[in-house]
Amino acid sequence: MGRPALEVADIFRTHGPAWRAKQAGHLSLGQLKVMSAIEQCRTAALGGHALRCDACDHEEFSYNSCRNRHCPKCQARAAQRWLEARQADLLPVEYYHVVFTLPEPISAIAYTNKAAIYRLLFDVAAETLTTIAADPKHLGAQIGATLVLHTWGSALTHHPHVHGIVPGGGFSRDGERWVACRRGFFLPVRVLSRLFRRRVVEELEKLHHAGQLQFFGEHAGLADAGAFGRWLAPLRSCEWVVYAKRPFAGPEAVLAYLSRYTHRVAISNRRLVAMSEDGVTFRWKDYRAKGRTRHKTMTLAPEEFMRRFLLHVLPGGFHRIRHYGLLANTGRRENLVRARALLNAPQPQPVAEDASSTTVPTFVCRCCGAAMRVIEIVMRRQPIRAPP
Repeated sequence: MGRPALEVADIFRTHGPAWRAKQAGHLSLGQLKVMSAIEQCRTAALGGHALRCDACDHEEFSYNSCRNRHCPKCQARAAQRWLEARQADLLPVEYYHVVFTLPEPISAIAYTNKAAIYRLLFDVAAETLTTIAADPKHLGAQIGATLVLHTWGSALTHHPHVHGIVPGGGFSRDGERWVACRRGFFLPVRVLSRLFRRRVVEELEKLHHAGQLQFFGEHAGLADAGAFGRWLAPLRSCEWVVYAKRPFAGPEAVLAYLSRYTHRVAISNRRLVAMSEDGVTFRWKDYRAKGRTRHKTMTLAPEEFMRRFLLHVLPGGFHRIRHYGLLANTGRRENLVRARALLNAPQPQPVAEDASSTTVPTFVCRCCGAAMRVIEIVMRRQPIRAPP
């Protein structure tokens, strides 16, 4: 695939330095690191490798990637590696896609409380799924789920929500049989929504009581317990968006979906249309419209585009893909083996010891398709450091 005509890196390189100086003191260290990484990705600043193809003698130079998880160019390869590791985890059952979304008022305070509220969103969504699934009135089974955090809307606004990929069934209470969902139906969305709403409100109250929430600007008054309680009151009765999509059409469709969602960043380079004097133009989807009118273009000033992009920088060390229940990391292997036994499904074949001999080469010649070898390594430039 060729290089897109316009990349997020081009916008940061052109307009980033001036905007960074203008916003001095207002950008976090994490945001500054993301800007720097994207600007330097696959440039001489990070060094690279001189390559030669022994089949046709073609030579070229490949610059190193920044490997930052917010970089649009680096996530495709990371997603592919993650997917290859997940293929053996798929079970021969229907898989469902469930989405849990925080309402706009909570999204507004989540920006200044990312670690606390994003963690709350993960844990409560997982608890909601496992609690309702364990209820004999619904499924009566111990289930597993993979949850992926997205913090953006299509227009780059702050819109935190989690996508859940859930096998359609689980272990019975005694663990001796597989309990399958009714075909084409997972769990009642209204019941999920009500429990999710109640538990998020309860956990927010606990965080506020423990002094773990920060409030600034127009929300500064919410630091008072009484004001926070009054602010929460309408959220107890309004509708919260929880929905379940139709089941995937087989394990291959699950992997195709995961490849699009697990390592996605706020905007891909493919959505960028142009950068001109008017600003940065990109494609977005208006979900309130219908049909073809959903697909629109939007033009933002470069400063506003960068500001929106950096809204979605995650706290350091925060995991945006998490596994719960039967798929939790601590017991996933054993649970999958037992699940396949209960489903009378074959266990995945172990990887052969000589599999490395068939591994796809890291660098492939664009002229003849043969493997290229590294003939020289160029080290990255040493950054200029200020005195301590």
